[in-house]
Amino acid sequence: MAQTVFNRVEKKYKLSEEKYRQFLERLLYYMEIDQFGKHTINNIYYDTQDDLLIRHSIEKPKYKEKLRLRSYGTPGLLDSVFLEIKKKYNGIVNKRRIELPLQFAYDYLNYGIHPFDATQILNEMDYFLSLYELTPKLCLAYERIALFGKEDPDFRVTFDTNIRSRTEDLHLEHGSHGALLFDNHTYLMEVKITNSTPLWFTKLLSEYEIYNISFSKYGSVYQKQQQEAATNNEAKEKNILLAG
Repeated sequence: MAQTVFNRVEKKYKLSEEKYRQFLERLLYYMEIDQFGKHTINNIYYDTQDDLLIRHSIEKPKYKEKLRLRSYGTPGLLDSVFLEIKKKYNGIVNKRRIELPLQFAYDYLNYGIHPFDATQILNEMDYFLSLYELTPKLCLAYERIALFGKEDPDFRVTFDTNIRSRTEDLHLEHGSHGALLFDNHTYLMEVKITNSTPLWFTKLLSEYEIYNISFSKYGSVYQKQQQEAATNNEAKEKNILLAG
């Protein structure tokens, strides 16, 4: 069983396909694409029945946290996945995760069956699960290309596209199908900074007029769902009034 802890700053940017291609070409002078190339990431996000965690998150508090189950590609029940707690305080991201077979992850999350002896990260997950009655709420998938710095391998940039989600059939082993969040000519760039931002990268952002945005994939899907539900309710109320 592998355990991993990350502490870093993460910044996000939205790019058109044209700007993505131009920017990527320049990045490759300073960075390399990792060994996985373009790959699919699948996630299940867990929340309370009334969506407490994501509702709190989109209010942009100083501190927020979430729990997700992640796979790279579509896993079988015996394939390795990652169970992650991601916390953010004053802009600093702390991610703690454990690697385990998918079936073990389901047994732990659904029935409280420990997949192995207690560890610090597992104890933290136990505590997190004791605070909230969590249930799977959303499957979210996308294609990703990840790059790392030639001089500083801890400096990472990722590009995500074809972001899609579903609220039914919440099983990683069932694939990555879902409704698109926005058109697949849009790229989400995430910059993951452990030490400091290289000067050359700051200059490239300025040259291409690329600006930092506040963005959450899960939060954006949730807000889109709420807007669609409100629109549908308004239409139903209007039809009732017209019928009356």
